[in-house]
Amino acid sequence: MRELRIRVLAAVFVVAGVLSWAGARLWSSYGTLPSVPLAAPIVLALIAVVLLATALSLRARLKAQRERRPEAKGVDPLMAARAVVFGQASALVAALVAGVYGGTGVVLLDSLDIPARRDQAIYAGFSVLAGIAVIAAAIFLERVCKLPEDDEPGGPGTAPAA
Repeated sequence: MRELRIRVLAAVFVVAGVLSWAGARLWSSYGTLPSVPLAAPIVLALIAVVLLATALSLRARLKAQRERRPEAKGVDPLMAARAVVFGQASALVAALVAGVYGGTGVVLLDSLDIPARRDQAIYAGFSVLAGIAVIAAAIFLERVCKLPEDDEPGGPGTAPAA
């Protein structure tokens, strides 16, 4: 399984932000803007909490397993892989959603004197922050589930010397 790349997430965020900004400016020229739902930052924050709780639980179980505690519950490798895949997918979607709401929020900054648009800008800002929290939790989960590197030369996973 490949590691999550920060550059890919940043590129998704920037491209989505620029496209959203351009679309929101075009939409704003017609006198309206798409709304930013109040649920957007709440849902993203809940996903971040689930990812963080999963990472902390797995970290504790793996630590107990490494210390060979008698009451230690093992970690099923397939369950850990599924958790990592869920984290990676969540991070990609969060980067996309945060970019979209970030671009919309930038357009909304021009009209903060209107109470409805100010609320929308606040929701967009919190959505970006919650999206960043999802990405951070997903990266932490991935680091928790990462297998230790094999330090032996010629060990499994290394190419034979030519």
